[in-house]
Amino acid sequence: METKPKLLIITGPQGSGNHLFAKLLSLHQDVVGWPMALNGWQGHHNEPFASAWEDPTLLKDYTWNINKSYVTSISCPYFKNKKPQTPKYKEFITEAQKHCDVKVAIIGREQTILDYQQSRIRKRHTTLQALEQFENLYSLCFTHYISFELFFLYGQNYLKSLQTLLNFPIAWNHDIINDYQKMDSNKKYILKVKKGDFDAEVEKAVDES
Repeated sequence: METKPKLLIITGPQGSGNHLFAKLLSLHQDVVGWPMALNGWQGHHNEPFASAWEDPTLLKDYTWNINKSYVTSISCPYFKNKKPQTPKYKEFITEAQKHCDVKVAIIGREQTILDYQQSRIRKRHTTLQALEQFENLYSLCFTHYISFELFFLYGQNYLKSLQTLLNFPIAWNHDIINDYQKMDSNKKYILKVKKGDFDAEVEKAVDES
């Protein structure tokens, strides 16, 4: 049986954490990915596989190392020349499977925060557009789900579990992981609630227990 290198495709609605997970999953020494500084951000055109997302046939010209694993990150939609673009999932995956063992991980983030983030940055809510496209992924490649919130809650332990789930090398114990975990960008969207609808009932139940 021919052995192929692994290629992990990270995707998700715009603003769901594509840059974060591209950084986290590129930390391993055996992974070729999208290296960025802790506080860095780059546009999609700087992503290592950006040209192949525009023209998937270019994947045949890549030099694939069987001793390395690869990761590519793309949001749905991504933006080029200030215009939203739908990733060519079918074309990219079909071509990539000729050269690699392809895995797909879809990032999830709290839906209201996605709405607020997309409306703030891109001036419109695009999550539904992404969900429609993800329906097409399921017939192309087995799809895993990963979580923005679970990383910030469980940190290294969550990444360690992803290494097993994805069967992909992840530097889950890297020194910088704790620094990433401190940068929870959900905080700016969250306000403390003074009173909840069921507070009285909960307090009563606690007193009675």
